[in-house]
Parts: sequence; structure tokens; C-alpha cells
Amino acid sequence: MPEVKHQKWWGWGYDGIPDFHHENKPAFAPFVLTHVGLDLATAPVVRPPALSDLDVPATLASEADLDALAAIVGAANVLTDDETRIVHWAGRSVRDLIRTRKGDFSRVTDVVVYPGSEDEVQAVLACASERDLVVIPFGGGTSISGSLQAEDGETRVVVTLDLGRMNRVLSVDEHSGLAHVQAGILGPDLEDALGARGLTMGHVPDSFTYSTLGGWVATRSSGMQSDKYGDIADIVKGLRLVRPSGVLALRDLPSTSTGPSVREMVIGSEGRLGVITEVTIQVHPLPERREVVAYLFPTWDDGLRALHAVARSEAHPVFTRISDADETAFSLSTQKEPRSALKKAAAFGQDRLWDFLRLRGWDLDAMCIGYVCYEGSKKHNDREKDAVKAIVGRHGGIVLGTGPGALYDQKKFDTPYIRDFLLDRRTVGDVSETAAPWSKLAEVHRRAKAAAQRAFAEIGRQGFVMCHLSHSYHSGACLYFTFAFVLDDARDDLEQYDTVKRAIQQEFIDAGATLSHHHGVGTEHRPWMEQDLSAEGVALMAGLFATADPENRLNPEKVLPSKRLGEPPAL
Repeated sequence: MPEVKHQKWWGWGYDGIPDFHHENKPAFAPFVLTHVGLDLATAPVVRPPALSDLDVPATLASEADLDALAAIVGAANVLTDDETRIVHWAGRSVRDLIRTRKGDFSRVTDVVVYPGSEDEVQAVLACASERDLVVIPFGGGTSISGSLQAEDGETRVVVTLDLGRMNRVLSVDEHSGLAHVQAGILGPDLEDALGARGLTMGHVPDSFTYSTLGGWVATRSSGMQSDKYGDIADIVKGLRLVRPSGVLALRDLPSTSTGPSVREMVIGSEGRLGVITEVTIQVHPLPERREVVAYLFPTWDDGLRALHAVARSEAHPVFTRISDADETAFSLSTQKEPRSALKKAAAFGQDRLWDFLRLRGWDLDAMCIGYVCYEGSKKHNDREKDAVKAIVGRHGGIVLGTGPGALYDQKKFDTPYIRDFLLDRRTVGDVSETAAPWSKLAEVHRRAKAAAQRAFAEIGRQGFVMCHLSHSYHSGACLYFTFAFVLDDARDDLEQYDTVKRAIQQEFIDAGATLSHHHGVGTEHRPWMEQDLSAEGVALMAGLFATADPENRLNPEKVLPSKRLGEPPAL
């Protein structure tokens, strides 16, 4: 058995991580009752069943297939047991988890293979060509866009290639600020290794704890600190991609003008072009100081204008973020009951602040909380904070300080656990994210929330949708929406979910935004690719995939179907 950490088969995170608890958060239960109609006092808790109680389809891999793979990586690194296969059969989207918890296993991977080197990856792909196998690369399994599942109708043996054993920092060029790293390394392990050298990559996606470097590259990830460190496409300076015919090697160059970017073709390819084994990333010295400061704005529009001004200013924070009024209210509902004298004093101070703002004419139901992160020397941070404070003040906002900012920094990875808590109570909580120019953000926000409410009405459910802005660029930013509703037992779960999810995604396109800023495409976002890229853009991409993988065995059907969108099926 390889020593590779995996998330639990039925939800987010490792076994043993404490579940989300609301009992110490007195405002949470009233909030979800008001906004989605979920009564936590009476709602039955439907926990995932034991895996042994579910009917896991038998592997289609023959003894000859398994022997051939074991000859490459060793028998201990070729697994066909039910739990390993179910851990790897899908990602962690709501769609994936609903099906997994019900035992609705359509096309489960047949065998999980753990290569220990690039040569072994190459040999596995050669074996796949010889034996007509399908290969799906796997990092941490955090995909929420359907990037890891085989198609329901796939008749070939499906091999999941888990890169978890290839998890080392191979070399560091401190003079150039580059690190050469194996693709299977998890986010925390990468940062620990770099931190021991006084360095950081600075890439912190929501999935950071459980996702891998190779997964970030394959799905064109963006981290919370992208305002300073860039998206993964900015961070990657070289890579190695194993293909059935050989190894694509891109050297660690700062920039190049050698035709269309092959590097860009690989980033976001989701396994359709090959298996990413090594990546050269840019790294930075650890900052002297790190501070997250919270700000409060009278309205969403005030906050948008302020963050737009920050993006155009001489200040260059690590990240800027603002929650709309609904997300602000949700965040306040997750505050723990104050127990210590210090926390009771803080709670008293917060109440007095609300009283003061009411006297100033603020509508507390419209106020929005924002966060800005600063890194550097004390002098640098103070200068940046002064610049942002002035901008915030010009847009009617106030400074809350580092206390709420530090709390946000501590809780930033908690949302998936709340999602699983809700799913245990027959309640969907999921996300859709997009990006648009600054001039369109307010309209995209309004239209997407309205589309969600129309979808809730269509399925006859009370629903809630909230949003935050993050990942600011010169020309625009990301909007990240979270929606929730209680499932109707009289209707199909996935039909209800799809109605809401599709309404939001379509509104992104109709409002002039993109269908995905950083969650990739997989299969869930695939229907909108032609609307997002144009017919000619899809044709170019389809041609690339068809040429690179004519046998359609490298994570087939992800990003684009094997046929052109809109093309009728062959008779």
C-alpha cells in the first residue's frame, strides 16, 4: 500500500478532521432557518452509509492488465479494492458527492496505479496504448467540475494514475527564484519545503490543503493571493508532460517568443494532452510581516468602487476581497459565542459599532465586509495600509482592523466542511465563479443572483445566494457565488441541483462574463464552451485534442467532447 494521503471517500477532508458544529455559533441556526428554511433543531441527519453497504461495480481490469501494470510500478502500487477505487472515481463537487453517498456509481475506475517516477508514468502510458486502456491523471481529488470521472458509456478498462508518490521538491534556484517540483506534491507539503528555505510559492487556492501542484496546473488554478503572486499560469515557468510518444519538456524560461505558447496549451488541459510530472515554479522570499485588515462598507457598490480604485492605485496588496451583504450576514452568523472575557469585550465592542453605524444612517442589512492582505516590511505595509485606508474612506468605508482579518485568515478553508454538514441534512450548498471587466461586475452580480432566485422558484424551493469579489486584475475581477437550498424529496436531487447551477452559469455567459475563472471545465462546464470561446475557438481546441490523442484515451471527454459541440451523434 503506497503511503499517499487521500480524502475520505464520501466527502471533503481527511478522516478524523472534526465536522462543522453550529452549537457554539448561536446565530447560525436562525440564519439558515430564515434564509433556506432549514430547521437544524428538527432536520433529520442523513449520514453517509458504510461503503460495505453499497454496491461497488467490479473492476473490468483483467489479470493480464494488472500484471502488466504491476510489472511497471510494483504490485503494491496497483490497487483494485473498493475504497481506493471509490476515493478515485470522482471529485468533490456536490454532484459527485450526491451520487457517491447514494451509491450511484456509474463508471468507476477499474484500477488505481501509483507511479514513483517519470519513467514509470511513461511506461504506464505505453502499456495503455498496447492494451487499449484509458488513463485519468489524479492529484488530490478536489475537482468540483467533473474532471476525474470516466464517461458512463466507457467500455475500456479505466486506469486512474495517482501522482501522490511523486511529491518532492527536486531543486531550488534561489538566485533566479525558481523551484523544480514533482507534480504530485500537496499544497501544505510544498509550502513547508519551501518555507524551510525561507521561500514561498504564494499560491493558496481554496483547495490548498488537499490539492496538488500538478492539479493546479492541469485545471488553470488561481489562488487567494493572486493579486500579488499571480494565477498558476503566471507562476509556471517550465514543466514536463509525459505523452504516449515521449516527454514534452519546457525549460524554465522567464518568457519566450517561439510561436503559439505550448506552455499555455498544457496549462488547463485537464489531462487531455498527457500527464504533468514536473513543474518549475517561481518562488519568493517569505515576507517579513503579513497582515490582513478588515474594512466595512455601507453597500456593495461602495465596496466595488473602492476595490476598483485600489486595483488602479499605487498600492499592491497580496489580495483584495469584499463580500456582498448576503455573504457578510452569513459570515457574521458563523461567529462563535464569546466565552472569555476578551472575546466578550470584543462582542460588546461590535454591538456598539453597529449602534454607531445606525446613528450614521447605515442600513446594516446592506453593509459589506472586505479584507485586504499586506506583506512586506513594516514600513512597506504601513505605506500600503495608509493608501488603502484613504481610498476606503473616500468610498464611505471604515477600518475594522486586524482582529477580524486574522479570523478570516484562520477560517478561509472552512467552507467545504459547512457544505458537507448541510448535505448531511439534505441541503445543497455549492458554488459558481466567474470573471468580468470592472464595468460589468455590478451587472453580472445582479443578474446572476436574480437567475438563481428564478431557478429556486422553478423548483419550488426557498433558496439563498451570496457572493464575494476576489482575484483583482487591472481590467476586472472574479465574482464567486455560493448558493444553498433544501432538497425536495419528491424530486430528483440532481435535477434540482442542475436547474440552479445551469441558470447561474448561463447568466454568466449572457451577462458578458466567463463560465469559469479558476474551477476549470471538466464536464460540468463543458456545455458552455462554444458560447465562451466561439465556434472557431472550440474547433481549434478540438483539433489540438484530436491530434494529440487520436485514440481518445487520455482523460477522454473532459473540457470538450470528442465530437464537435452541436454535432449530431453518428447513426
